[in-house]
Amino acid sequence: MIEAIIFDWAGTTVDYGCFAPLQVFKQVFQERGIEITDREAREPMGMQKRDHIAAICQQERVRQIWEEKYGQFPTEQDIDELYARFEPALFDILHQFGAPLEGVSEMVASLKKQGLKIGSTTGYTREMMNIIVPEAAKLGYSPDCLVTPNEVPAGRPYPWMIYENMKQLSVYPPDRVMKVGDTVSDMHEGRNAGVWTVGILEGSSELGLSRQEVEAFDPEELEALKAEVETRLKESGAHLVINSINDVPQAIRQIEMLLATGGRP
Repeated sequence: MIEAIIFDWAGTTVDYGCFAPLQVFKQVFQERGIEITDREAREPMGMQKRDHIAAICQQERVRQIWEEKYGQFPTEQDIDELYARFEPALFDILHQFGAPLEGVSEMVASLKKQGLKIGSTTGYTREMMNIIVPEAAKLGYSPDCLVTPNEVPAGRPYPWMIYENMKQLSVYPPDRVMKVGDTVSDMHEGRNAGVWTVGILEGSSELGLSRQEVEAFDPEELEALKAEVETRLKESGAHLVINSINDVPQAIRQIEMLLATGGRP
């Protein structure tokens, strides 16, 4: 039986579409005269934020534009300077993005009543989460455990945050744990930890659409876009991909059926 669910935060349980960090990543690069696309900003989403900036700087097009402008590829000092601008800009807006997605508080309360333990991991630091957590709690979402990248040796794609959740929640072995997230780095984190790994489509950073954009999208085009995201998440290690966060109970049932027949993550 599944004993613990470990959720990501932005793009999974809060911040539909994961827009808070997106706009700040684009802003800090723009301040250096480098225009990056939404896709370039989103590709490393879910990583610890300095690592995320470093990953953007390693993208071929960004490296080329940077070299054209500055005569060299981005350095560690450049990454540090970008991150130094990123942190305060993100802190200024984070309080706007702490509300849980529709249905999350009720679903998690139901899971807790069933005896499931609720953990969480994130690409945000503890200081950033100190802004998000109270906002989510006001509206009824409070996981039993939160581990941030600065509390373990390294963030995603490494498994340490999941292992620390398992330790604090007293859950073992890993096949009793399900990780739920919306990014490629979430899928890598889950698989590297040896736990069941579930990807989400609607509200995800990978889909990259606001709720209003999803509702306005042509249904056939939306399904085609979701199919692309599903493929990307499965290629990154997802055991299952569900449409929305509110499909987690069905995912639990599917995985418990696999466990009952000898399946392992």
